[in-house]
Amino acid sequence: MTRPAFHLAVPVDDLARARAFYGGVLGLPQGRSTDGWVDWDLHGHQLVTHLVPGHRPDPAGHSTVDGRPVPVPHFGLVLDVDAFHALARRLADAGTGFVIEPTLRFAGQPAEQWTMFLLDPAGNALEFKAFRDETRMFAR
Repeated sequence: MTRPAFHLAVPVDDLARARAFYGGVLGLPQGRSTDGWVDWDLHGHQLVTHLVPGHRPDPAGHSTVDGRPVPVPHFGLVLDVDAFHALARRLADAGTGFVIEPTLRFAGQPAEQWTMFLLDPAGNALEFKAFRDETRMFAR
């Protein structure tokens, strides 16, 4: 299936820390940049970190999913299971603190998935997940 690419811009309070996290920890290729923003290739999607000095996001709240409070808003990717576990190891090796550790959610149900939540250095919440069967992503 071919998907259109999305574009997402998020605020960060320090571009050097954003480069270290998105480029170093997550391993995303960097695209264009200026003194005020950096483009990242988020697996074919355009993620832009915009410098907003002094900005710290205030989470709108939490929503309970499968008995766990998840931060809202958040963004991320759906990966295959092997890529999910490789990223989880990469994040753990980098000393990343997880909001929700890599865990299996909805076990035995049609939308069974691995998920993990973390914050970038600016406090933006990210979720990475992997479905046992990605064709069941929207299964009820």
